[in-house]
Amino acid sequence: MSGGGDSVALLRLATDWARGWGRRVLALTVDHRLNAESGGWTKFAGEAARAAGADWRGLSWDGDKPKTGLTAAARAARHELIADAAREAGARVVLFAHTADDIAEADLMRAQGSTLGRVREWSPSPAWPQGRGLMLLRPLLGERRGVLRDWLAGQGADWIEDPANADPRFGRSRARHILKERALAGAVPETPDVVRGGAGGRPTMDEQAMARVDRDIGARALAAALVCVGGGGTPPRGARLQALTARLKTGADFAATLCGARIEAAGDGVRVMREAGELGRRGAAPLVLAPGVEAVWDGRFAFRAERPGWSVVAARGRLSSLSDADRAEIGRLPAATRGAWPVLIRDAGLAPVLAGEGVERRALVAERLRLALDETTHEDDLISATR
Repeated sequence: MSGGGDSVALLRLATDWARGWGRRVLALTVDHRLNAESGGWTKFAGEAARAAGADWRGLSWDGDKPKTGLTAAARAARHELIADAAREAGARVVLFAHTADDIAEADLMRAQGSTLGRVREWSPSPAWPQGRGLMLLRPLLGERRGVLRDWLAGQGADWIEDPANADPRFGRSRARHILKERALAGAVPETPDVVRGGAGGRPTMDEQAMARVDRDIGARALAAALVCVGGGGTPPRGARLQALTARLKTGADFAATLCGARIEAAGDGVRVMREAGELGRRGAAPLVLAPGVEAVWDGRFAFRAERPGWSVVAARGRLSSLSDADRAEIGRLPAATRGAWPVLIRDAGLAPVLAGEGVERRALVAERLRLALDETTHEDDLISATR
């Protein structure tokens, strides 16, 4: 809820729907701390939300800001803040006010070389692991900004026009200006197609944190498998993804790594697993488990311990210290990924174990892959997807 025309329209539509269904709406406003007037905008958004009958919470992107890539960094921070707040509130769905104009602008930016992803009506939160189990719904993708503002004006509603929308330093602002100039010249804007799914082939799960894919898998489905198995936050795009997709189709046997995942292609079988070497090079510190608090390790597993003293580390460098039973269990995995499996250590003094008493481990890859491939199509599915 930024206070702009699109978000105010969505707020009014959502609260009207919620009243009819006895539902609660929580509006979230992110202050990026990038404009001297942002405090006033945040106050306006809060007042508008409460006036419409919604609960409201203000969020803030604090700390130092990057000198380059500011737009992308702000977008990532915004999604992380919203995901944390939504999970804290017990929400499963977040509404975003993207419109048909946003799709047109993004299409133009991609035509000019941007790697910006396609906006979809129903998609998982891009924040990971903060957004696990959380879906984004964009119900206004078929609407134009002008139509929404005319509707708001007819209701006597106010909204804010962010001056950044006209700032030529930003790619989206430049795209917006070009499309406006085309419209003034008489070009009739097309209504962009709303992307609702179609991943191009379905990866299948292999064990708890690996996947199998067909050689003719589409780029989007392959990207989903790679980012989910690799545990990262950003799916691969561009030339490297296209090259890997094309290489799979040749039928050649090979091994490659992308997005923190290892792809092993042999005959008709293609296996995707976490790359243990990449995990080792990252040198992540042990994940200390606080009692009763779920914590995510390597983006692939969630742990919850009943008592203090437990930490999670990678098996790499510790395989020989496991018990015979644990070594036999982990030996079922492909050799290249065994070192990327999580093991538990207690009080930093005992040998590592695959499972500890009073520690719950939950694999996240299957859940995340299911959401990424549009196999969850409505809110009720999210409950079974996360548990």
